[in-house]
Amino acid sequence: MGLLIILVICLSCVILLSLWRQSHGKRKLPPGPTPLPIVGNLLQLNNKNISKSLSRLAKEYGPVFTLYFGMKPTVVLYGYEAVKEALMDRGEEFSGRGPFPVLDRVAKGLGIVFSSGEIWKETRRFSLTVLRNMGMGKKTVEDRIQEEALCLIEELRKTNGAPCDPGLLLFCVPCNVICSIIFNNRFDYGDEKFQSLIKYFHENFALSATRWIQLYNSFPMLHYLPGSHHQLFKNVAAQIKFISEKVQEHQQSLDVNDPRDFIDYFLIKMEKEKHKEQSEFTMENLLITVWDVFSAGTDTTSTTITFGLLLLLKHPEIAAKAQEEIERVIGRHRSPCMQDRSRMPYTDAVIHEIQRYVDLVPNNVSHAVTRSIEFRGYHIPKGTEILPSLTSVLYDDKEFPNPEKFDPGHFLDASGNFKKSDYFMPFSTGKRACVGEGLARMELFLVLTTILQHFTLKSLVDPKDIDTTPVNKGFISVPPSYELCFVPI
Repeated sequence: MGLLIILVICLSCVILLSLWRQSHGKRKLPPGPTPLPIVGNLLQLNNKNISKSLSRLAKEYGPVFTLYFGMKPTVVLYGYEAVKEALMDRGEEFSGRGPFPVLDRVAKGLGIVFSSGEIWKETRRFSLTVLRNMGMGKKTVEDRIQEEALCLIEELRKTNGAPCDPGLLLFCVPCNVICSIIFNNRFDYGDEKFQSLIKYFHENFALSATRWIQLYNSFPMLHYLPGSHHQLFKNVAAQIKFISEKVQEHQQSLDVNDPRDFIDYFLIKMEKEKHKEQSEFTMENLLITVWDVFSAGTDTTSTTITFGLLLLLKHPEIAAKAQEEIERVIGRHRSPCMQDRSRMPYTDAVIHEIQRYVDLVPNNVSHAVTRSIEFRGYHIPKGTEILPSLTSVLYDDKEFPNPEKFDPGHFLDASGNFKKSDYFMPFSTGKRACVGEGLARMELFLVLTTILQHFTLKSLVDPKDIDTTPVNKGFISVPPSYELCFVPI
């Protein structure tokens, strides 16, 4: 009985402390819905479509408001103006990385995606430089993507026009491109190790969208309970082991005068800085940085292509019009190249519209303010988590009329020329914009045009009956699984 009383008293203290902290914080932070003790505003959000909840709250509280995910306050930025002002105009102040506990446990403040401060700046700067350098050698990144796209075409031909789920095959393409950049080699699609690597990335991407992982990120103490986070940790450990083995192979054959790939460049940088008292270039940072590049460079691109094919199945008239342009500009006897894009405004618009409509990372990866600031009349303390709603930008109805409709016309002017938009932010914007944006753009254009150059996409059901609604739209938008036929042209 005495133990029960102690537990009740402790729980009461936690609730009272939570209420006081929230009340105290709300006097400084932007307005928002009243949070409940401990759970905050979690019960007021649709976990399967957080974007819809944010849209409703923005109508009530304006473009800058505060939510509590558990007991921690998060400032939401809603709409182009608020997102631009924070991430671009005041990019340095908003360049911190907000907590993402399930992956923070893995990254430990290292790498590019989940790091902050000096280690983030140094690693990001280095990675961008290396990726640029690797596009200027004898074998450019564009060459690698073109070769991989043709390998994909050969695999798709083997289906003989029979129904297939394209997800895993499409995953192979960006994964092999990243392998060639990081390891200087590609894998046969049937390679056992390669298939295992893909399986881990595929599972992690799906797991990160689940309600349990969202709950874990609000209450990291759930780590000690059974749950899907344990599978995610197991998968990541296997991936890191794979990367570590590759690094060891590179160490044995390294030529400092002739770097072959990303790992070689990093190892050379480590050697140059080994006498520095404090260097950001360590073995631990190398492993996490490679894992970051892999994760960011495979999941997002392959999912966008998978979603894109589903949208083209739903809208065969759009696919046919893009194929007419591909036939006219490229023909059938050479591979598409990036120079073609400027002469293919409709196809370019289709790919941009796929990215806009898919809205792959609806609420960005959370940011944090690097110091205490005043923003639009509110005080935001140092370290406060920031959630920039990319959905609110990509689905702005003034910039993109009827945004819920898949329409390449959103990126075409009255004369049919391609029309750029400052609201196009699928890769985020500012100092935390995706490092691999250039690579992803190339992959999307070259892979999608190559597929449409060689195949007609045939749906197994009436296009009117195809549902393109994501099965989950929490941290990421997960497309529904589907089958189609690749009919050779």
